[in-house]
Amino acid sequence: MSDRLPPLTALRAFDAAARHMSFAKAADELNVTPAALSFQIKSLEEHLGTALFRRLNRAVELTEAGEALAPSAAEGFQTLARGWRAAQRTQDTQTLTVTAGPAFTAKWLAPRLYEFAQQHPEIELRFSASLRRMDFDRDNIDVAIRFAAKTDPGHYTLPLAEEWVTPVMTPNLASQFPTIESLKAAPFIFDDSINFLSPPVNWSVWFDQVGTPFEPLHGPRFSQADHAIDAALAGVGVVLGRRALVIKDLADGRLVAPYGIAIATGARFRFLCREGAEKRPQIAAFRDWMLAEIEKTVHLSDQFTIIRSETS
Repeated sequence: MSDRLPPLTALRAFDAAARHMSFAKAADELNVTPAALSFQIKSLEEHLGTALFRRLNRAVELTEAGEALAPSAAEGFQTLARGWRAAQRTQDTQTLTVTAGPAFTAKWLAPRLYEFAQQHPEIELRFSASLRRMDFDRDNIDVAIRFAAKTDPGHYTLPLAEEWVTPVMTPNLASQFPTIESLKAAPFIFDDSINFLSPPVNWSVWFDQVGTPFEPLHGPRFSQADHAIDAALAGVGVVLGRRALVIKDLADGRLVAPYGIAIATGARFRFLCREGAEKRPQIAAFRDWMLAEIEKTVHLSDQFTIIRSETS
């Protein structure tokens, strides 16, 4: 028995027939006649030396050999399709697909996109607001922005600005709670989206770090950081605001951070893409624009005493 692989067209015919369990439907998918598809599968069976399908009256089913081949054939064509899409994207300099979490998309990207569009009208931006783990090739993603404590090996990774949290609220609410001691009586908002961090970053940690131990227990809890920030903007209460997500509201005066003390999260937002893809014109342009936008508000961090744990 030869180890030489059979023709790709025959394998493609088998893959389609195995997925549909129908020669007629497979022929329709491949835009060939049922006779032509049947001929390709017959030639594949002759190459292998055994049947891949049992031909029944009005149906087909896989033989043991067919069952062994089908998963690898499907995976092989999926891999080829991903590779082909990746190769096509290297020729596309006008489309950029970015994935970021819903909070970062809403609070950092969306308010600034007009600036990028003005600077780069030739680039069509597409966004996927998602926290799930993305595959650059499978999901046709060019850039991912992710919040994490560690780098992602095997990719081009650019850590963005240091992340910290500090109590933020509307100016009106701040006038009612001018000191850290008075803050203990404020209505609290809880952002549960960073509960995964270790060491933890929460209200009781912040109060411990500023030297006035206190553990707020009551208040609305949000699984998405942007929802917690929106509640603070509405005057519902005080939230521990994450730098990237509140910095524009602080710069524009919609929120204030009156106590001047922040604690480092130990994690950062990171700019990720496939290794080598960072040189593509639209990806490089987006990266450089993000860095320039971050630089516009970097001075605001100087207004805070940032407390860092030993692991930050």
